[in-house]
Amino acid sequence: MLDFVQQLVSGIALGCVYGLIALGFVLVYKATEVVNFAQGDLMMLGGFFAFTFISLLGFNYWLGFIAAVAAMAMFGMLAERLVVRPILGYPQFSIIMATIGLGFFLRSVAGMIWGTDDLKIETPFSHGVLRLGSLVLAYDKLSVIAATIVLCGVLYLFFNKTTLGTAMRASSENMLAAYYMGIPVKRVVSIVWAISAAVATCAGVLLAPITFVHSNVGLVLGLKAFPAAVLGGFGSIPGAVVGGVLIGVIESMAGFYLPQGWKDVAPYLVLLAVLLLKPEGIFGIHTRKKV
Repeated sequence: MLDFVQQLVSGIALGCVYGLIALGFVLVYKATEVVNFAQGDLMMLGGFFAFTFISLLGFNYWLGFIAAVAAMAMFGMLAERLVVRPILGYPQFSIIMATIGLGFFLRSVAGMIWGTDDLKIETPFSHGVLRLGSLVLAYDKLSVIAATIVLCGVLYLFFNKTTLGTAMRASSENMLAAYYMGIPVKRVVSIVWAISAAVATCAGVLLAPITFVHSNVGLVLGLKAFPAAVLGGFGSIPGAVVGGVLIGVIESMAGFYLPQGWKDVAPYLVLLAVLLLKPEGIFGIHTRKKV
C-alpha cells in the first residue's frame, strides 16, 4: 500500500507537468484553432531561462522563477507575431509545419547556448520529505501538485472574472464576431500565446526537481502532453489537466507494476481505449457539423 501511494503521488506530480504543457496546447487552439507543436520546446526553453537566472546569475529561486516566466511570456508574443500571424488564414498544414519548425529551431539554439548536458535547478523543495508514519513523500513532488492547483485556480479566475479573460473566451468562441464587437483580436491572440509560454515555463521550472532539463526534454514531454490534451478533450481547459494527470499516473503505475517496456506504451493504450468509447475525449463536447 505504501508503494502504491508513493507511485500515485509521483504519477500525479509528473502528470501535473504533462497537464500544464497540455494546457498550453489547449489555450492556443481555443484562441486561434492552431495546434502549437512547439509547446513542449517552449517548456524546455523556459527551464533553461530559469536555470540561467537561478543557477548562473545567482537570482533567488522565486525571483528567478518570475523572471523566467516574464521572459518567456514576451518570447511567446514575439513567436506569435513573427511565426504564426503572417501565415494565419493559410491551410492548417502550413501553420502546423511552422510550429514544428519553430520547435526544431528552439532545440538547436538551446543546444548551442546551453550545451547537451543534463542540467538541474536547485529549489527550496529539492531535499525535504514529508513523513506520515511509514509513508515518505518528497517535497519536490508535493510542491509540483500544489503549484499546479494554485496555477489552475489563478487561470480560472482570470478567464472567468476579468474583462481580458472574457475577451479571450469570446475570441475563442467566434473570432469574427468578437472582432465586430470591438475586441482587439490580434492583441488577444498575442496575449494567449504569452500566457501559453508562461504556463509552459512554470511546467519547466516545476519539472526541474523531478528530472533534469536538457535540449530534448521538450520533445519527449510534448509527445506525452499532446495525447493528454486529446484524452481530456482537445479544447477543454480542465480536460487538459485531468488528461495529463491520468497519463502521469498510468505511466507511473505501469513502470512499477508491469514488465519493462509497458511504461511508455500503457498511456497510449488507455488513450486509444478512451477515444474508441468517447472520440471527443473525457471533457470534450460532441458537435455536429453540417456539410
